This record gives sequence, structure tokens and C-alpha cells, in this order.
Amino acid sequence: MKRIGLLRDDRYLEHVPGPSHVESPERLTAIHQAIDSEFKPDEMVLIEPRPATFEELTWNHLPEYVRTIQATKDIKQYMALDPDTVTCPESYNVARLAVGGLISAIDALIANDIHGAMCLVRPPGHHAEPDRAMGFCLFNNIALGAHYCRKVHGLQRCLIVDFDLHHGNGTQKSFYRDPTVLYFSTHQYPYYPGTGAAGEVGAGEGKGFTVNCPLPAGCTDQDYAAIFREILCPIATEFDPDIVLVSAGMDIYWQDPLGGMQVTEKGISAISRALIDVAKECSSGRIIFVLEGGYSKEGLSRGVVSIIKQLMEREDDRTDIREARSLMEAASPRASKNSIKMAIEAQKAFYSCF
Repeated sequence: MKRIGLLRDDRYLEHVPGPSHVESPERLTAIHQAIDSEFKPDEMVLIEPRPATFEELTWNHLPEYVRTIQATKDIKQYMALDPDTVTCPESYNVARLAVGGLISAIDALIANDIHGAMCLVRPPGHHAEPDRAMGFCLFNNIALGAHYCRKVHGLQRCLIVDFDLHHGNGTQKSFYRDPTVLYFSTHQYPYYPGTGAAGEVGAGEGKGFTVNCPLPAGCTDQDYAAIFREILCPIATEFDPDIVLVSAGMDIYWQDPLGGMQVTEKGISAISRALIDVAKECSSGRIIFVLEGGYSKEGLSRGVVSIIKQLMEREDDRTDIREARSLMEAASPRASKNSIKMAIEAQKAFYSCF
């Protein structure tokens, strides 16, 4: 069994964006309950988060934007930053803790204290742009994690994989001209936030380092497994990253109220297994999964548990690992056939694997 880190802290429950908001603290409560039922307390290493500093936040966000979020501490109750994104007085500090929690996980991973991690953070981050909150996101956790990997630990190449239902416009924007970060996204399209067409491949020196695979609603386990086998795995191997960071959105689950996909926990297991195997081959096993969206309590619970099982590789989970690899090897795309063709066509000029 691998020594896996778990970032879990009840302070993430203190961000409350309104009494009826779908991005509620109950999302994490459901995951915590599932983890407590499935795993023993000593099976994972608990990671202690620390708040990101103001300077660290400005690695990806404009200082004036960070001050805008900081000022929400002085609002008595709720402040709407856009129609979807709402803060309460605790939100700024919780958002700093979300970024700092990922930073703590990266430190533990680089120090070889753990062999991988699952970070259960709120608020999510991949929609947050350098100067703008949106899509429930305040600071871009995963983008700031990539900056930290390079600035503090000197890693040269970072792979960010985003399988949230919604395109990570903020993450893409952060690295669109950067050849040291490869951003790969699968997402329902056209859908919120409207970005992520296959032709969005990066610009300048970053051309070819943004890979989008926009998908129609209705994609299944088979579709996702085929996409990761035919596009992500060969591109990632060619890119040869030093670390793999994953924006893990559980809203691809078939019962998610905001989604239109038909993915089960078996599909999440398969794509997680593929990413773990890529990390083993290219990154000395360095991989961290960071929670993004997901609004079905069942989907959140089953999805996160399936990822942790793949990370831990317990003897009891050998069957799950074999099934995940079998699905990956045998998957036959249906709804995603044209999407796969378009994504490969957009990227073939940049990768010899195509």
C-alpha cells in the first residue's frame, strides 16, 4: 500500500456562499463521511494546510484583484462578485487556505513524505482568472500550485489535467503562452464558461501546450477512457512532465444536477489510473488530485473514494485497479468519436505521437 496524503480540514466548510448555493459546505461533508466509512484513520497521511501569502497569490493574480477579495472580509454577510460567485466574511481566508493546502501537499510530495495526494479543498479554483472571480472560484488553486512547483521547487515542466465538466478557462488563460505548463482539458461543450474549443491550442511560445477536447453531453466511461488513452497518454509521455496536477471535477458523474455526462465511478477510476500510470512513467510518481466541481453528494463521495483507492493501491483494491486498466485498454468511444478526431487534428502539428 502506498503512503498517500489527504488534505482535509474543517475550515474549508466555513466558506458559505449563501443558504441555497449549490457549491455548499455539504459537498465536503459528504466526502468526509464516505472516506471515514471506507478507510482507516491511519491509512493516509493527513496534510496540514497553511494560508497562502499575499505574494504567492500574486504569482497568478493581479495585486488589486487579491485586495478586492481580501476586502470581502469586511462585508457583514454576503457579497456577489458575479451572478454565480458569492463570498462571506470567511471566504478570503478559506480561499487562501485552499491554495496553501495544495502548496503543503506539493511540499510533502517533493520531500517524499507521500507518494501522491488527494486535496479536498473549497472554494474550487479553475475558473478564477488573473483579475476575475467566476464560476464559484476565487483563487486558481491548481494554477498557483504549478507556479509554486516551478518557483520554489525548480520543476521544469508541469502537466495540469482538468476533467471537470466545465472548461477551466482561468487555468488555460494563466498558461496560454507558457511552454513549461501543459494544460489538458476534457469538458462539456458548448457549455459554461464557453471557452475550450479544440482550436484553442496556446499562443506564442505556448502554442501546442494547451490541449482541449470539447465533448457533447452524454459521454460515458468508455468515451472518457478512450480520450485519455488516445490523446492524453501519448501527449503526456511526449511532454515528459516533472509533476502531474489534476483538477478533479466530480460533476462528470451521471447524476450531477449541473452536468450532462454519463460517467460512473468506474470511469473516474479508469482515468485516474491512467494519470497515475503516466506519473509513474514520467514524474517519479508525483501526482496530486485537487477537488474542483461536483454537486451530487453521491457523485462526490464515490468519485473521490475511487481516486483514493487508485492512489493507495491497497491489496483489497487490486480488482478495482485491474478493472480500471481493462476499461482503459478496451474502451470504444461513441459520443466522443468526432471530438477525439478534432482534438488530434488540432494537435498533430505539435506532437510526433500523432
